[in-house]
Amino acid sequence: MHAAGFQPQIPSLQSFYPANQLGQVFILSSETQIFVDEICASDSGSHSNGPTLLDFAETFRSDLIHMTSFALPPVKVTPFSQAHLDSSGSAIVLTLSLSSYHTLYSGIPTPEAYDFLVSNSSYVISGSAPIGAWWGTRTLLQQLALSEQGYNATYTFPAGNGTDSPGWEVRGFMLDAGRHWYTTEFLAEVCTYASFFKINEFHIHASDNLWIPSLLYGPDWRSLYSGFRFEPPRDSPIAGLVPYRNESWSSTSFADLQTHCAQRGVTIVPEIDTPGHSLVISQWRPQLMLNGTPDSLNLSYPETIPTIHSIWSQFLPWFSSTEVSIGADEYLSSLADQYISFVNEMSSYIGGISGKSIRAWGTYEPSNTSSVSTNVTIQHWDFPSASIPRDLLHSGYRVINSEQTFLYLDGKVPGEGGFPQTLNISLLFSGATAEGGGWAPHIFSANDPANNTAYNTVGLRGAIFALWNDWGPNSTTPLETYYQLSQSLAVFAEKTWAGSGIRASELTMEQFEAAYLPLNARAPGQNLNRAVKNKTSGDVVFAFEELPSLPFHTGVESVGPPYTFSFSVRPSAADVQTTGDITVAELFMGTDSALFASSLTFSSNAEYYPLPPAFQLKPDIWTNVTIQATREYTLASVVQEGGHSETYWYQTTLNIWGDYLTQANMSFAAPTATIGSEGFRGDIANVMLRID
Repeated sequence: MHAAGFQPQIPSLQSFYPANQLGQVFILSSETQIFVDEICASDSGSHSNGPTLLDFAETFRSDLIHMTSFALPPVKVTPFSQAHLDSSGSAIVLTLSLSSYHTLYSGIPTPEAYDFLVSNSSYVISGSAPIGAWWGTRTLLQQLALSEQGYNATYTFPAGNGTDSPGWEVRGFMLDAGRHWYTTEFLAEVCTYASFFKINEFHIHASDNLWIPSLLYGPDWRSLYSGFRFEPPRDSPIAGLVPYRNESWSSTSFADLQTHCAQRGVTIVPEIDTPGHSLVISQWRPQLMLNGTPDSLNLSYPETIPTIHSIWSQFLPWFSSTEVSIGADEYLSSLADQYISFVNEMSSYIGGISGKSIRAWGTYEPSNTSSVSTNVTIQHWDFPSASIPRDLLHSGYRVINSEQTFLYLDGKVPGEGGFPQTLNISLLFSGATAEGGGWAPHIFSANDPANNTAYNTVGLRGAIFALWNDWGPNSTTPLETYYQLSQSLAVFAEKTWAGSGIRASELTMEQFEAAYLPLNARAPGQNLNRAVKNKTSGDVVFAFEELPSLPFHTGVESVGPPYTFSFSVRPSAADVQTTGDITVAELFMGTDSALFASSLTFSSNAEYYPLPPAFQLKPDIWTNVTIQATREYTLASVVQEGGHSETYWYQTTLNIWGDYLTQANMSFAAPTATIGSEGFRGDIANVMLRID
């Protein structure tokens, strides 16, 4: 139930009951002490190398400082009975309640549940396991964010007690990193943000290729973009597999990413996709490909499966998860028996050398002689024949719902349609069934109730939504990816934690929309919005009529849209280039983007986006530039000395399956860290950045 004082949050609480004595509150201040129950401080739950309860408490303290700016005292480990006595003020206590019994909707016990008890002196969070206590800290922080938009000397929480647990085990999202490069630093920020909404899995699709048939099935197939993101040592037998070493993750950086995410309750599930979507392997070892189909491997060729084994044996020691995905998506149905044999072989091989289980995409492969092992979790995404999820569950498979009708996104949307850029909130709240009901992981079809299952079906593990990058690395910036994920993660968290039409406490769409904006703005531990502290709409971040020298450092690394960024520039003749290296003369640099003198070119993630060739800065002539950006576009209005104003849109070119080319708008963060560069010769003046 929603009670007075506890605000509707994302995902919704299972229950909260206010104290009998009205007006009783817990006060959070700079003197509040965080305690960890001594008897369970070193407990790491089911993962021996995972975060302990104390680890989670330390991260929680860091988040609390981030949100309040309080100089909180260090975390203390003490017997639970002593915690209240050791605190001169209020106390937040993290403990485990091993006797409490919480289950998923399927009736299976869950370690992710927690109870909480709020009094005038303490806020006690009792997790079924450390991860449950961690999710309980997210509830406290969300209530803090929702109670006050600003920064106060104290924060109050109504006294009472509550309980909370997820409906499903798997509540995750997938990001296509095979066709778009992302740094582990960016992925870590995304993990942090997702964790705030109790998302617990991050499925990283780490290998893939573009699909442009004229190139893929023609003589130039070797030139088509493909990616493989795990970087083996240079002396490894598979070192040549990685086409772009500067677009790959070392074992150290990936280990750091996994640790960072685990410390926030998020498990990285890595995917290496074979035998389809495997152009990157064919470009490395052409003899392994199916004749005429370079993106599919020939499973009957003697070296193919041993080569795939060698790839997995190189990287399995990197992965801390108990499960990995072998992809196994969209292989030729005419080779069903070979495909099924391969999936079962990989299940045995990976399980045998690492103890890990596998997942595979749910492509329908008809066979009268064999079937995929029920040890393999099937990630359903399509209906090539009727009733697949229901039949799979009935046959004893474990299933994850990634049905494309509800849960597929793409980096940009072609003009004629395609997958959307964000999850459809109206669809998920009231358009997912023929009766107008909301979506939940047991909903696979909006039109045919026979294809849906009961919400408490054993074997239905949960759901993962997928963000694909079908149009390649130039189609979006990493921050545009975040803009797609930000609200999608929040609504998905609600629907995979509580579901639809199951709990009385679930959010309405209106409640979700009211809670989302303040929670997005104050989610701790990251700054993917690239917000400037204490600055809001209409505020000027900086303004410099003149600069003492170049380069000039502003102290502001990057500013996200919406913004207006204006300046005057007068390059010398040597810096006005129409050919050659456009990156010689940087006007502005930031952590997410840069702006160059040549064609006022923006760069992000090693991709370049110039204004149309018709525009160039003129030597020794002042040009006034005003750049305006939202999350949907960036445009530049330019006035050259003695001329009139012209407006240009920053766009990229998308190749849509090789059928046609289309233009799409780009959104860039303002590159604010440094004005000018050693390579720029000329003058920059009247620099102003305003948040819109």
